[in-house]
Amino acid sequence: MQSIFTIQAKDKESKARAGLLRTAHGDVPTPVFMPVGTAGTVKGILHRDLAEDINARIILGNTYHLYLRPGSDVIRKAGGLHRFMSWERPVLTDSGGYQIFSLAANIKLTPEGAAFRSHIDGSKHFFTPENVIDIQRIFGADIIMALDECTPYPCDYRYARKSLNLTHAWLDRAVEHFRNTPPVWDYEQLLFPIVQGSTFDDLRKISAEKAASAGMAGNAIGGLSVGEPAEEMYRIIETVNEILPEDKPRYLMGVGTPVNILEAIERGIDMFDCVMPTRNGRNGMLFTGKGIINIRNKKWTNDHDPVDPEGKSPVSRRYSKAYLRHLVISGEILGAQIASIHNLSFYTGLVEEARRKIEEGNFRQWKQKMVKSLSERL
Repeated sequence: MQSIFTIQAKDKESKARAGLLRTAHGDVPTPVFMPVGTAGTVKGILHRDLAEDINARIILGNTYHLYLRPGSDVIRKAGGLHRFMSWERPVLTDSGGYQIFSLAANIKLTPEGAAFRSHIDGSKHFFTPENVIDIQRIFGADIIMALDECTPYPCDYRYARKSLNLTHAWLDRAVEHFRNTPPVWDYEQLLFPIVQGSTFDDLRKISAEKAASAGMAGNAIGGLSVGEPAEEMYRIIETVNEILPEDKPRYLMGVGTPVNILEAIERGIDMFDCVMPTRNGRNGMLFTGKGIINIRNKKWTNDHDPVDPEGKSPVSRRYSKAYLRHLVISGEILGAQIASIHNLSFYTGLVEEARRKIEEGNFRQWKQKMVKSLSERL
């Protein structure tokens, strides 16, 4: 397989690296943060703003949600997910495994696959490692994921081991099916296995070795940021990254706060996604380089300075805290939109700055200062 990932720079004092991930719909500089477009849309954000203000290099869609609504047939007839949603840059779709276990009802796991009822209308469905690949073939995402089971936290060792065996059996079938089926559209897709194993180091090592042995274009780490202490998450990242191939991209799924992301970059992670920037933004929480703002607090009522004078997005520099507070308190849609654009542009700007610091060779020093600032409550 031709290399699709090139490491372009490494930090001198940590495992952080800057790379370039090549996909069918464009190159993605790493580290990269992927806004979550669960159902083919990043909530409340026009694609113009995603591309220009936020500069999203790649976005994420969810197989479970898109399969249920609008359905694979609609997306196939549209010409694939890129055409359906009018997005020309890269897309990653996850397998839907996490959503099955967190949203669906009447879940039944068997060696064959996962039976579940839709959270929308209660209809019955069945995901297998093979049909999840087929669905993602139809969607045409640049990067697709193998079906896995995401264990809850806390999780006892016996269950975690049983779950891991199931995930690994599913991975073998997913890889075989992926290799034996052509793309639906006229470009190649990249398949990433997912490392599981809860918070147990020995299981995580076994899973990392299994994922690495599959020989796919990249690898993902799942089952984190589900309630475990941050220090456990960082320990697991270190354990797994000692095994995952250094010359392939590493994707930490569903993580996290700006501090989590910087800590993970320091430990050798390249790709991130999380709903936090948009979900928290809609509820009035703003991330800035000087700390966290709860815009609902009364202290901002007459603060007519910009939301973030040093913000990457024009939206951050244009609107005042007082105005944004008024919109959020009033339940105006524009308030959620401004906050979401601000937060997403902050996240993408943060990883872009991290990349620059890696190239300059002083990432760790910069990161240590940033972590202190990012944790402040303003």
